[in-house]
Amino acid sequence: MPILYHAPQSRSSTLAALVEELAADIEIREVTIPRQDGSGGPDPRNPHPEKKVPYLVDGDEHIRERGAIILYLTDRYPDARLGPLPGEPGRGAYLSWLFYYQSVMEPVIILHWAEISHPALTATLRDFDTMIAQLTEALQRGPYLLGERFSAADLLCTSPFLWFPDLLPDNPLLKDWVKRCSERPSQQRIIAREKQGAA
Repeated sequence: MPILYHAPQSRSSTLAALVEELAADIEIREVTIPRQDGSGGPDPRNPHPEKKVPYLVDGDEHIRERGAIILYLTDRYPDARLGPLPGEPGRGAYLSWLFYYQSVMEPVIILHWAEISHPALTATLRDFDTMIAQLTEALQRGPYLLGERFSAADLLCTSPFLWFPDLLPDNPLLKDWVKRCSERPSQQRIIAREKQGAA
């Protein structure tokens, strides 16, 4: 059975929601991580080489990074229809959004939040407005990044706006997309569970 190492109210919450969406037999093991407020700390039970989350162990396979774990799980559990499989229409767009998140969206959002700007960073990573324009263009073709089909790419790419709603611009397409994804039962169950655990 695959094991997902997860810390509540962290980046791995997206993966906990994905496990709910997959309705698969995946064990979630909660571990502690260092928090920005100084709480928490590395957990010796966490097999991640840097003690970060999420981390997936599936037999001899050890997978880190959210995009990689999402791709691995949506391919491993195809019946959930959360990502186009090799040869299916939309596979290229699905892969592109998973990698766009990791290599563009998250770095750009962090730089924007930290108010760090430099021409070399913009030339390499793009800027916040360009990223928002790319999301908007995709959502003009349908309610989700792949058009009519909801996928795990939507879970991943909406996640920063759930954590930092002030980052969401006054853009009806984006606001509706984030709201649609946040209201999915999987997300609601994870939010409720993690709020209860924090109480």
